[in-house]
Amino acid sequence: MKRVGFFIAFQGFRDEEYAEPKRILEKAGIKVDTISTSKGMAKGKIKIMAEVDKTIEEVDLSQYSCLALVGGPGALKDLDKPDVHKLFTDFYKSGKPIAAICISPVILAHAGLLKGKKTTVYPDGVKELEKAGAIYTGEGCEKDSNIITANGPASAKAYGDAIVEAIN
Repeated sequence: MKRVGFFIAFQGFRDEEYAEPKRILEKAGIKVDTISTSKGMAKGKIKIMAEVDKTIEEVDLSQYSCLALVGGPGALKDLDKPDVHKLFTDFYKSGKPIAAICISPVILAHAGLLKGKKTTVYPDGVKELEKAGAIYTGEGCEKDSNIITANGPASAKAYGDAIVEAIN
């Protein structure tokens, strides 16, 4: 079975950017593991709660077809860290797709993965992407080779669809 690792902030992930793509992936028969900094119930920015399946330290990259980051106000605080950068960098080297939505493409930029790539991001992150050598397009959802980026909640469906397409 194909499996995606969805990385979320333990406090303040963006509800729609988690729930909508997860629904799309599961409908396509893809297993979704929710990954965060702690086990337990993670709290979305608006109202949803999500059961965390694994902590960042428990991730075994060989189990996944794709790694994806969810945005929201807690994303950079919880996930823009060297251990997450290393997971995404190592996974990217395998040739499998990686994805990030909302502000979380900044995490990929800080990991050095977006240089020369066409990308999009929530408007607050444009300068960070450009500083890292990314080509900001302003599109709702962008795919360049095996990197998918999306700019926020309004693009959650396109983001989920792009991940399914990249895996299949």
